[in-house]
Amino acid sequence: MTKLLVTGGAGFIGSAVVRQAVTAGHEVVNLDALTYAACLDNVRDVANSPLYAFEHADIRDRAALDRILAAHQPDAIMHLAAESHVDRSIDGPGTFIETNIYGTYTLLEAARTYWAARGKPADFRFHHISTDEVFGSLPNDPAVKFTEDTPYDPRSPYSASKAASDHLVRAWHETYGLPVVLTNCSNNYGPYHFPEKLIPVVILNALAGKPIPIYGDGSNVRDWLYVEDHATALLLVLQKGEIGRSYNIGGENERSNLELVETICAVLDAKRPKAQGSYADQITFVTDRPGHDARYAIDPSRIREELGWRPSVTVEGGLELTVQWYLDNEDWWRALQNRDGVGERLGKG
Repeated sequence: MTKLLVTGGAGFIGSAVVRQAVTAGHEVVNLDALTYAACLDNVRDVANSPLYAFEHADIRDRAALDRILAAHQPDAIMHLAAESHVDRSIDGPGTFIETNIYGTYTLLEAARTYWAARGKPADFRFHHISTDEVFGSLPNDPAVKFTEDTPYDPRSPYSASKAASDHLVRAWHETYGLPVVLTNCSNNYGPYHFPEKLIPVVILNALAGKPIPIYGDGSNVRDWLYVEDHATALLLVLQKGEIGRSYNIGGENERSNLELVETICAVLDAKRPKAQGSYADQITFVTDRPGHDARYAIDPSRIREELGWRPSVTVEGGLELTVQWYLDNEDWWRALQNRDGVGERLGKG
């Protein structure tokens, strides 16, 4: 595969895929609607490459999709464009339904038409990138993890919209033969993470001397995946994954939210110590999110055994890299502080 169309390539995970793909020698077309969480600075390191092209378009716009596919003739589509913030989905679910469900449907139809017009090449791929949140919530038992066969049980408007999009992709494979692969990942973190998600909120509130909010009692557990590791896995699945198969991508790094925040504070204490006390002194417990899932954890056996992938970064090492990146890139996150919802508590229900 030499040319990839990446939807949502100006977002957090999408931009990591774009950077890695261009660096690896792929031609990449970045299709992004440039909504509030997108930032073209995320791909500035490859933006001047002859292998890179940008298309400002919305995945709900069928005419735009048809034009872009005809103009660029990609060998594969990597679909990452999505509304992704659970709290925002609680406050305004409509946008999630429109983008994640209708947008995925529109892209699938455009891809099917394009693929058929080219004679249905066997080496074409539609790679749908999803989340472990579609599986619902796990008990606090280390032996129990999400597998590819775990029944879907979404609990938020966001996860429900992603579950629906997963089902659409599988249906287009079964009904029309569209060659698809799917992946469901655990919580991502790392450079260029939009400052509404937990880890950047913790870092930036700590540096600003503001309260560091933790929902509920901080006991909710997540499996943390460094975004560059995830991008590597996604490109591997695209090239070597079995058609019609799904792969769970996990970081093998379970931590409670409280443990995670305390680790970030310790890293900041070492890298930029306060005049007095610890950043952990700013931790503040706040009212929990409605329907807050207790635990996510992925069993990554399939991708490890079939494709040979494992995460390369521990959560402690990844947090060190992430904190340092935010310390070194203040211009990037300062420019995003005035965007809609940044710095506000969303999703109270």
